Amino acid sequence: MLARLLAARGAVAGAVAVLLLFVLAFGGPYLTPWHYATPDFSALHQPPSAEHWFGTNGVGQDVFAQTVRGLQKSLVIGLLVALFSTVLASVVGACAGYFGGWTDRALMFLVDLMLVFPSFLIITIVSARLKSAGWIAFVLLLALFNWMITARVVRSMTISLRERDFVRAARFMGVRPLRIISRHILPNVASFLIIDATIAVGGAVMSETALSYFGFGVKAPDVSLGTLLAAGTSEAPVFPWLFYFAAGLLVLFVLAVNLIGDGLRDALDPTSGAAPRRSRRKRP
Repeated sequence: MLARLLAARGAVAGAVAVLLLFVLAFGGPYLTPWHYATPDFSALHQPPSAEHWFGTNGVGQDVFAQTVRGLQKSLVIGLLVALFSTVLASVVGACAGYFGGWTDRALMFLVDLMLVFPSFLIITIVSARLKSAGWIAFVLLLALFNWMITARVVRSMTISLRERDFVRAARFMGVRPLRIISRHILPNVASFLIIDATIAVGGAVMSETALSYFGFGVKAPDVSLGTLLAAGTSEAPVFPWLFYFAAGLLVLFVLAVNLIGDGLRDALDPTSGAAPRRSRRKRP
């Protein structure tokens, strides 16, 4: 699998790009003397320069410091949302597929009910009432509406796995159901979960950006890529550095994550055509 993954140039390029973005997000604040919330009243709407690498905004705040802080916040939110939603989807889908019966019907009714709800509208309404709870509550709210499709796929895979010989043997030996799920079911759907979680990171960052753009995500004085894009949209034609640095990092991250997801899919799928060809030995 590692050989197939390394043979996918797009996945390697995406992994390098994501690594560099994480280095920039968490190491960038140490490269500049400016704090993202500290204004420089002597430099208002200043273009990129040696003192302010990405320029300044209308109140003199350093755009580079704000951009790396916003990137850091968006990446953390995306990772946590993908982690929480993947764990929830794997547990619900595996339990529904393995136990069947009323457990399956009840959990799938919950999934269908969550799919019917207009998630974007509910998040915007609820997030406005959770201002005092901080961004962690926002992460949990995003994860709550981001797991249903994955749970359905895991359920279908579990239904086919529960009739396999190794699962039936464990059941006849008296192994507890939860241990069978954790030891035999989930490891066999891990490849799908890894790919789904990778793609979910990009989707979560895009959701956070969209909600923060409309004022329902990260709250001031903190910043994210969404709040930076919202603040710089109206001034982008005159002061482009307020918008395009944050937009460029967002596009780069989403593209890199999609490349990694494609590479992982090819590497974890033995039937994929992305496997490297082994050189044939010449017969003497």
